[in-house]
Amino acid sequence: MSGSHNGSNKAGHAHTIHRHHHHHGWDNSLKPVLTVAPGSVVELETIDSSGGQITPAWTVADMGKLDFAKVNPTTGPVFVDGAEPGDALKVTLISYKPSGWGWTANIPGFGLLADQFKEPALNIWKYDASSLAPAMFGSIAAVPLKPFAGTIGLAPAEKGLHSVVPPRRVGGNMDIRDMAAGTELYLPVEVAGALFSLGDTHAAQGDGEVCGTAIESPMDVTVKLDLVKGANIKFPQFRTPGPVTKHLDAKGYDVTTGIGADLMEGAKAAVSGMIDLLAKRHKISPVEAYMLCSVCGDLRISEIVDMPNWAVSFYFPRVVLD
Repeated sequence: MSGSHNGSNKAGHAHTIHRHHHHHGWDNSLKPVLTVAPGSVVELETIDSSGGQITPAWTVADMGKLDFAKVNPTTGPVFVDGAEPGDALKVTLISYKPSGWGWTANIPGFGLLADQFKEPALNIWKYDASSLAPAMFGSIAAVPLKPFAGTIGLAPAEKGLHSVVPPRRVGGNMDIRDMAAGTELYLPVEVAGALFSLGDTHAAQGDGEVCGTAIESPMDVTVKLDLVKGANIKFPQFRTPGPVTKHLDAKGYDVTTGIGADLMEGAKAAVSGMIDLLAKRHKISPVEAYMLCSVCGDLRISEIVDMPNWAVSFYFPRVVLD
């Protein structure tokens, strides 16, 4: 990987990292594509989480061609001068420039209910990249959009290549939908220069991303990178600029629950209950309901103290289907 950027590398000046400067997995031996001073603004072009394989022309019949060695590319890494283990990298998410299209899929063997949904499914989304008006799911639903990056992270201290699929102490594929414009994210630095990368941008996602995919959509993301010396945080922390669900709250929610001694089984029960409810009430297929749950419904732990049983709830916004 060779370095490429536009403009000065002085703090406060903008740089662009083009989408071909990407990598698969975390590795602290990767050569940085850009070196910046703290306070620098960087625009990162991203590829969707399929690695550019899925296109607007794809149908479900094409899903068998998906090469999993190419999924979840991240743009970077960026070396931040002065970053040392024990510091925190403060990432201010300034803006997202969406592409206007995306996809959601049920991928066999992946997702919370993989044992129930064994056949592939695919929805190609088109949306207005300027207005970000709710995106239509066929003729049955209109999903409010909230662009964010699913994968934001730093290189880990451990040597070697590490999968990008699971999130880590240093961030990574966290899939937290509140990594939207205006959020300030703090990531623990484990290697010199931090080695920051970003990818897996989404136009919308519910908390839990239960089918394993959101509205996967390539975007350009502008961030500001600052250092907090000696922060010594153990895991990522973030601050949102304001309310996080107002795009979904307007008409309230339908909620299903799962209750028992195992949180994972409770989560599965809550989501299964919502799929049944949506399929019966709105005359849609179970897999359509599953994908809708993934892009706009929220999985929550409602109670985790009344042993031996815990309560998990799944909130589905009525504004989507009313």
